[in-house]
Amino acid sequence: MKNIYNELHTAEILNRIENLSPNSKPQWGTMNVAQMLAHCSAFQDIALGNSFPPRYWLGRLIGRFVNSIFYNDKPVPHNMSTIPTILIVDERDFMTEKEKLKQKILTFQRNGPEKCSSHPHPFFGKFTPEQWGKGIYKHLDHHLRQFGA
Repeated sequence: MKNIYNELHTAEILNRIENLSPNSKPQWGTMNVAQMLAHCSAFQDIALGNSFPPRYWLGRLIGRFVNSIFYNDKPVPHNMSTIPTILIVDERDFMTEKEKLKQKILTFQRNGPEKCSSHPHPFFGKFTPEQWGKGIYKHLDHHLRQFGA
């Protein structure tokens, strides 16, 4: 399983982000490319410990039983629901969001597992830093595939 803490995997993700353009179209979902970048950036904030969304009742109930969805080898299903606090619906500037996301990915990777948030994922619950590293990669991969990158 690829992991964002691995420099080669981070470089791969950053290269794929570079291949996006303001005109990239989604193969599924409703976000445009700038909104997707902002969404991924907001998700990075959770793992970085900069954002602390509350746990959701359904997640409290079943999250721990299904949390391997976040960090296993299987692709994320298309159109899976997202954390409401990071659902981006307003218009965003592509270049601004692209640079913000790249910097957050690099910060997370450079900080290493030692500085990963211990705050639980709003749905899935507690993760180890290793699980966060795999999940971050998987989340980014999912959205980059959404836009053909």
